[in-house]
Amino acid sequence: MKMRTHTCGELRPADAGAKVNLCGWVDSVRDHGGLIFIDLRDRYGLTQCVFDPQDSQAAWDAAQACRAEYVVRISGEVRVRPPEMVNERIATGGIEVRSGAIEVLNKALTPPFPLDDREAGHVSEDLRLEFRYLDLRRPGMQQALMRRHRILQAARNYLDEQGFVDIETPILTKSTPEGARDYLVPSRVCPGTFFALPQAPQQYKQLLMMAGMDRYMQIARCFRDEDLRADRQPEFTQIDLEMSFVTAEDIIEVVDGMVARVMEAAGLPAPELPLPRMTYREAMDRYGSDKPDLRFGMEITDLAEVFAGTQFKVFARALESGGVVKAINAKGLFQAPIKMVEEDWTGLAKEGGLGGLAYIRVQEDGTWKSPIVKFFSDAEKAGLQAALGIEPGDLVLFGADRAEKVLPVLGRIRLLAAAQAKAIPEDVFRFTWVTDFPLFERSEEGRLVSVHHPFTAPKAEDLPLLESAPEQVRAQAYDIVLNGTELGGGSIRIHDPAFQARMFQILGLPESEIQSRFSHLIRALEYGAPPHGGLAIGADRLAMLLAGGHTIRDVIAFPKTQKAMDLMMNAPAPVDDKQLRDIHIRLAAVAKPEAGGL
Repeated sequence: MKMRTHTCGELRPADAGAKVNLCGWVDSVRDHGGLIFIDLRDRYGLTQCVFDPQDSQAAWDAAQACRAEYVVRISGEVRVRPPEMVNERIATGGIEVRSGAIEVLNKALTPPFPLDDREAGHVSEDLRLEFRYLDLRRPGMQQALMRRHRILQAARNYLDEQGFVDIETPILTKSTPEGARDYLVPSRVCPGTFFALPQAPQQYKQLLMMAGMDRYMQIARCFRDEDLRADRQPEFTQIDLEMSFVTAEDIIEVVDGMVARVMEAAGLPAPELPLPRMTYREAMDRYGSDKPDLRFGMEITDLAEVFAGTQFKVFARALESGGVVKAINAKGLFQAPIKMVEEDWTGLAKEGGLGGLAYIRVQEDGTWKSPIVKFFSDAEKAGLQAALGIEPGDLVLFGADRAEKVLPVLGRIRLLAAAQAKAIPEDVFRFTWVTDFPLFERSEEGRLVSVHHPFTAPKAEDLPLLESAPEQVRAQAYDIVLNGTELGGGSIRIHDPAFQARMFQILGLPESEIQSRFSHLIRALEYGAPPHGGLAIGADRLAMLLAGGHTIRDVIAFPKTQKAMDLMMNAPAPVDDKQLRDIHIRLAAVAKPEAGGL
């Protein structure tokens, strides 16, 4: 007979009388008046096994000696539970296995924390990551990994149906740093030279288009040595695709279909297609973010008409200098803590370059409480009430300055206010495309840089502005956003070598840098490159959001900490001198971290 005939999640009353062998981990052991009950667990579920000394004293003795997390094999007969004993909370709750034998396959130490989803939030994440193989035994973690599997499988199957070819691109490649720092790998056979781990397969997938592989996809591993946040890891996975002879519309249509398929695979309602779209300008004007969260209102409202000719100097100065006056109505937040509004949110506004944050509290009796109201005319008050739909209990928050300062600040406060008001619904998934991004922006040093990357094509109608007003040029770029998080982005690429050279010149890249970093791509463009474009979606972010999580570490089997450490493997770690000599590296003196530091 097989070691395992069934999993711990599949037996049902229809299996009554069957002789079965189950394998798994002991979830609990209970002694009830001479009968011993063992709940046996694997990734498929839980099955109750019953041991009676009258059936087998040896099996009863062995069961009594078992402890939680022992690995065992149990043999027995499936019995239907009496109606009053059915456990509706588990799929196998209608049966139990009357056990005649148990074999301990391996004993186990007592885990350093409960392997219980209900207790996970009370356990240090560092401890969970140190014993990740134990943390992964929790049903919640296993379900997250299974959901991730289904998402990626659905994406792969859908793209296969659409004619895409799954092609692996190199992990060891050339350093062409764009934004984040590269992870470098020294070469043993070419002393003094280095490979880089890819931040993305961007150039390779473009080269595949030039090779005639007109529909490429890959579940791609990417690496970036950057500061970490909840949705970042030094190594991550993206659903990567590229297409030839297409427009942005073609790519968006393909991705819309993939999103619908993925949602269904995750057991969630598929969104209505096509997914909504808005321009970058609209997203900033309405939500103060190019990653708008559409699950709630509190949109930013322009008040230029309301306060045209105002006597309130703060607003008047902003409008006269070409700036804006904008506001959000935080419904129901008139009793928001003073410290939060006057210190936290006002401090955030000042960090964003504003002089402060003006506000109005609308009392329950409808009166307006604010130091600025006295400066408003009756017509301005009426216009303000009409524009914002002001009602008793509201909190109105204002920003007045240049748009590039006001909008991001109000966008951040909008999210904080919604969270404070508990206005963000759970288990709601709102997608949108954001299009027509700026092609360029200014770095902190004032240098012109690409918003996406230097291979992004501008919109044809903006070409006359390339040299005269480059910051007004819009890109053929598009991001897909879910619940205020950027899932991924892409663009139509430059396929003309002369125009690509022109783009490098506009960015001020010296010829030596162009040749050292991009000569292979430029040369490939000269051999007949088709019009092409693509997109990459963060698989980890997607899995996290569809699971209702807040960190991608909970959907990655073996993640790093926020300090890019692997606590389970104790990596990164020193290597011996011989290994260093083999790769022609000698370490400089490095200051040791202080006690307790990293």
